[in-house]
Amino acid sequence: MNSLTGTRVLVLGGRGFLGRNLVDVLLRDGASVRTFDRQPSSSSTDQPAFKGNVEEFEGNFIDGQGLDAALENVDLVYHLISTTVPSGSNADPIGDVTSNLAGTLRLLKAMSRLGVNRLVYASSGGTVYGNPCVLPVPEWHTLQPISSYGVVKVAVENYLHLYSELHGLQANVLRISNPYGMHQRRIGTQGVIATFLNKLVNGQTIEIWGDGSAVRDYIYVADVARALLLAGRREKSGTFNIGSGVGHSLNDVLRVLRKQTGLETEVRYMPHRKFDVSQTFLDIERAREKLGWTPFYTLEEGCARFCQLMERAREPALV
Repeated sequence: MNSLTGTRVLVLGGRGFLGRNLVDVLLRDGASVRTFDRQPSSSSTDQPAFKGNVEEFEGNFIDGQGLDAALENVDLVYHLISTTVPSGSNADPIGDVTSNLAGTLRLLKAMSRLGVNRLVYASSGGTVYGNPCVLPVPEWHTLQPISSYGVVKVAVENYLHLYSELHGLQANVLRISNPYGMHQRRIGTQGVIATFLNKLVNGQTIEIWGDGSAVRDYIYVADVARALLLAGRREKSGTFNIGSGVGHSLNDVLRVLRKQTGLETEVRYMPHRKFDVSQTFLDIERAREKLGWTPFYTLEEGCARFCQLMERAREPALV
C-alpha cells in the first residue's frame, strides 16, 4: 500500500506525545483520522487543537467505555496508550496489568467483534529486552524485561500474535527506543531529553540516576511518526525495532543539550536504580529492509530541531 489515502484510522492516545505527531503525518498522507482519549481533568493544561479535520472520541481505555463507538467503521487502529511509565510500574504491577494488559484485551475483543483487523502497536525497544547480551539489539533477542512496564509490553505482543493466529489480526509491532520532541509532556517521569532541556531552560537542578554512563537509544519523534505511518501501510504482520541504531550515555545527552542551548545548571548524581538497563541500543536493519524506513535525525540534529521548535512555540516549561 503506497499511502493511507481514504483509510479510516483510529489513534488510541491521539492527544499524547506520539499521537499528536502521528496524527499530523496521517492527515498529510490522506487518511481519515479519529482519536480516542480519556476526558481531560479540569486541572489539565489546555492542548492546542489538531491541525486538520480530526474526529475526537473520549472514553475509558481501561474498562472499554466508549471504545465501540470509536471503532465503528474503522479500517486501522494505532494503539499508543500506556497508563504507566517504566520508572513507576514496579510499584504497582497489578495496576499495570489491570490497566494496560486487560485494557488491550478488551480492545482486541471489541476489534474482533466489529470486524477491525489491522493494528499497529507501540511497544518498547528500551524495556522488552532487559539487559541485552548483544549490541545493537536485534528483534530475535530474548525478551527478559526487568520492569513491569516491559513485562506487560511483551505480554501485549504475545496476545497480538495469538489474535493473529486465531482471528486473522494483522498486527505490526514497533519496539520504539526513547523518543523525544514536541508535545512530550511527562516531564520528570519519562523523557530524558525533554526533562533535561526543561530544567536547563528554567535553571533547575538536573538529577541523573547513576553516574551518567547508562547508554540508551534516542530517536526524534518525527522519525517515529514516519515509522508508524509506514507500518500502517503494511499488508502483513511484523515486529520492528525503531531507534537511531546508536547508543548515547546520559552524560552525552547533557553535553549535546548544553551545546545547543548555551545553558548550564547544577547536576546531581543519584544512586543507581535496579530497574534501569545499563546499556542498550537497537539494531534497525529489519525496519530498513521491510518498512523502507531509516531515521533522518542524529541526536545532535534532533536536539537542535527540538530546541528550535520549542523556542518558536514559546513553551519554556514544556507543559
